[in-house]
Amino acid sequence: MIRRIGFCCQWFHHDRTLKKKQLEEIERPMNTRSTTVRWLNEHKDQAEDKLAFVFKHNIDGIKNLILKVSTLPKSRRMCRISSPILPVATQADWRYYWDKPDVIKYCEKHFAEAGELARKHDVKVSFHPGQFTVLASDNPDIVERSIDEFEYHVNMARWMGFGKSFQDGCKINVHISGRQGPAGIIKAIPRLSPEARNLLTIENDEMGWGLESSLELEKHCALVLDIHHHWVRTGEYIQANDDRVKRVIDSWRGQRPTMHYSYSRDEWLTPAYPNAEDMHNDFHDMETLLSKGCKKQKLRAHSELLPNKKVNEWALTFLPELDIQVEAKMKNQAAEQLHNQAVELGIV
Repeated sequence: MIRRIGFCCQWFHHDRTLKKKQLEEIERPMNTRSTTVRWLNEHKDQAEDKLAFVFKHNIDGIKNLILKVSTLPKSRRMCRISSPILPVATQADWRYYWDKPDVIKYCEKHFAEAGELARKHDVKVSFHPGQFTVLASDNPDIVERSIDEFEYHVNMARWMGFGKSFQDGCKINVHISGRQGPAGIIKAIPRLSPEARNLLTIENDEMGWGLESSLELEKHCALVLDIHHHWVRTGEYIQANDDRVKRVIDSWRGQRPTMHYSYSRDEWLTPAYPNAEDMHNDFHDMETLLSKGCKKQKLRAHSELLPNKKVNEWALTFLPELDIQVEAKMKNQAAEQLHNQAVELGIV
């Protein structure tokens, strides 16, 4: 089975010395455009044309991104699709637009083409609804809106041909987040569509509900292990042969799991490293970092790239059993950096 290292949402051209306009011309076809509720409300006469322009560009962007990823080695063919493909799709005042038969027909056709490209070129895809998707909230209205937001992502995956069986090539990942914790997720799952239940994955939080809480859901859905979140929350560099990791793997019921990996930003590690040259030479001891003025809530922020080869090597010990989705800010460039190290180590 192919071992994969992927990235999230955007493609960054390798030559960052180019002028901004040149980079935009190269990157724009693969990356999303957007609009806002405010702009749409202030330009009602232009709103539908704007929505059509943006969402058609964005669906084409999914296809272009998949085609770009398809040119990479098989071990790099994995990417997350950005969430706001269909702008304001869950906003009550604009729902009428997305219910139009011609809009639905267009989405069905072109998302299906994107899904076919992903399967043809063996590109593993995913979605990650944002932080306001809180299925475990203790507020029923928030749960209702969260289910709506989750099902919006499911619709895109469904149109792409995913969700027919358990984890059939596209995960839709959320955090536990809400005050009800795992019990709240368990209550919400029966309210999800069959496709949603097939595609749902739950990720451990860095500050709230950790890995142990996620494991309470191992019989209910697939779990995503985020090793950076776990380190921020506990200070532990969890090992690939840990029994908890095996339980995460087993939650995927024979499908190949995906995990997340990132690294702290330089500016939030700086208090512990007066000499910047020492910052990325070894593992970081959480107690030492905190005693020297580093803040946990800052350490969770994602780095631009992955400069610490020792920590990278630890992350790569998971690759034989779990694909790695890199969440660093430089997206595909950071994934390429980790992949190059994996090649050097003979892991891929």
